[in-house]
Amino acid sequence: MRKTNGEVEKISRKWYEELYDNAGRSYDKESFVQGTEAEVDFIAQELKHDRSLKILDVGCGTGRHCLELARRGYNVTGLDLSSSLLKRAREKAAEEGLDIEFIQGDARKMSFSRQFDLVMIICQGAFSLMEEDEMDYEILRGVSRALKDEGKFIMTTGNALYQLSNLPDDGSFDVLTLRETFTLKAEDDEGNKKQLNCTQRYYLPTELNWWLKQLGFTKIEFFGCGEKFSRERILTQHDFEMLVVAEK
Repeated sequence: MRKTNGEVEKISRKWYEELYDNAGRSYDKESFVQGTEAEVDFIAQELKHDRSLKILDVGCGTGRHCLELARRGYNVTGLDLSSSLLKRAREKAAEEGLDIEFIQGDARKMSFSRQFDLVMIICQGAFSLMEEDEMDYEILRGVSRALKDEGKFIMTTGNALYQLSNLPDDGSFDVLTLRETFTLKAEDDEGNKKQLNCTQRYYLPTELNWWLKQLGFTKIEFFGCGEKFSRERILTQHDFEMLVVAEK
């Protein structure tokens, strides 16, 4: 809330901000967070198990990847917009005695400069939830700035090829903007229920390939994203998500 000319004005908040209010423990129960160890296996392999490298996890949530990487001896920093999710992340790190820096911040406004050997955005940690494509581009630009020379970027995001091949009858997916609109019902840690009007952008590999090239990435690869991350899975229209691995 804020006052304008003596009157109280309600500040509009986006759905992805409201969703995770007081939801740290609820977040940890979601089905999409259960494959952490296998995902970190892939990340460690991409790093050639070099524990001297510095990692940034954008949209880290309650820190599931940060925690698992730190358990394996990696130097990792987590960034997230949600104070509730970060509070839970810090609690879990403290319980295990893990030294992890968690930063509250907006992925669209990252100010890191050549600090990290790897940046990752896993399970749409911030990317594709924004209301404008330009905001997604700002996230990628921040990623590029944050990476050292010859750094690596790993991301998963929704595959527009899948949506275009499986168009819903209800018109919830716009073929011109490649955006899905949907209503999401959620419950916070105290059992309070909420219903949110949401939008999510799906991307074509060609779009991301062009964006990443413009941002200085020279090797860009796309894979299908299943229960486990793998370079062996060829991306097709049957994959709901895609795995992107890019190098500078």
